[in-house]
Amino acid sequence: MSAYLLAPSIIASDFTKLGDEIAACESAGADWIHVDIMDGHFVPTITVGPLFVEACRRATKLPLDVHLMVSNPDQQLEAFAKAGADRLTVHVETCPNLPQTIEKIKSFGCKAGVTLNPPTSASALDAVLPIVDLVLVMSVTPGYSGQAFMPEMIGKVEEIRNKLDALRSRAFLEVDGGMTVDTLPLMYKAGANVFVAGNSAFKHPLGVGEGIRLLRECVAP
Repeated sequence: MSAYLLAPSIIASDFTKLGDEIAACESAGADWIHVDIMDGHFVPTITVGPLFVEACRRATKLPLDVHLMVSNPDQQLEAFAKAGADRLTVHVETCPNLPQTIEKIKSFGCKAGVTLNPPTSASALDAVLPIVDLVLVMSVTPGYSGQAFMPEMIGKVEEIRNKLDALRSRAFLEVDGGMTVDTLPLMYKAGANVFVAGNSAFKHPLGVGEGIRLLRECVAP
């Protein structure tokens, strides 16, 4: 396995060519396909639902990394699990009983992730760090594609990496938001090992294959 994993954010792709876009990601060596679910309530944008995840599942054998930016995730977990999600990530801000939600995700056969918005302290994750499979740090305010990277999130990644290492946790530490060939190495050095890439992958002038290749090679071995 490579030193870090790349998870192209399929929301940034051309939906009229969904199968082709996913195939291009596979050919370029993507590790996961990241799917952002937004409900127009927890975040202002509305994106896609379980039927879209189901379509992605039919198009690829790559793990589907589904990020639920929704107000009542517990009500949605089963539908996304049945649609083919491999990982379901929920927000600490939307889960009154976060440990219970994490266990519910696992009961549906999915890996369980937890994330937090930029203003939320890393300490909000402490209760579930020993039981999660993935921690996602948002390095932009969730809800819109193409935002500028927040450099102050580097310290948050370092803090969470230290917490995970102290627990001897094997959970992935993922970053989403403004990932480019310039910012990815900063977060890699801080301790992240999975990177979500939207525009830097799908909007590259030479195509998604070149976008992913450059992201793969931007950290010197």
